[in-house]
Amino acid sequence: MKSILTNTILILLVRVFLGGLFIVASLDKIVDPAAFAASILNYKIVGPTLAMVIATILPSLELLCGLSLILGLYPRTSALFITFMLVGFTILITSALLRGLDISCGCFTQDPNVSKIGYIKILENVGMIMLGVLLLFVQNYGITLTQFFPQQKNAPSDKI
Repeated sequence: MKSILTNTILILLVRVFLGGLFIVASLDKIVDPAAFAASILNYKIVGPTLAMVIATILPSLELLCGLSLILGLYPRTSALFITFMLVGFTILITSALLRGLDISCGCFTQDPNVSKIGYIKILENVGMIMLGVLLLFVQNYGITLTQFFPQQKNAPSDKI
């Protein structure tokens, strides 16, 4: 396990993979928040007002965390947010499956005929959660944008 945590190329690939997924996932939602709000309403957990608030805020958070993870700006914090989001998404999908809902997950597209929820989606999310947790324990994130800026003595760190 230690060799995985110290392999900076593998860590960079995981950062780019997870960050890229979250960037791609955010784009359709940012372009059409009303359609994303409709996807949220399909889960039958929140009402229309809260669904629209979530549809407005969540995609921007996904984009910000994805970019931050790829660029290496506060990578541990980004990985933490991404992992929490994935856990939340997985709980929502599991809840919908247990309640017998046959809906699109709303993950990458708002087309209701694409990407239906199912146990495969849960397994995909669990795999991504494991990658996010891996990033929480890494000491060296490899190439990061912050390496190209001079360090300040009292600069905030990314230690949680």
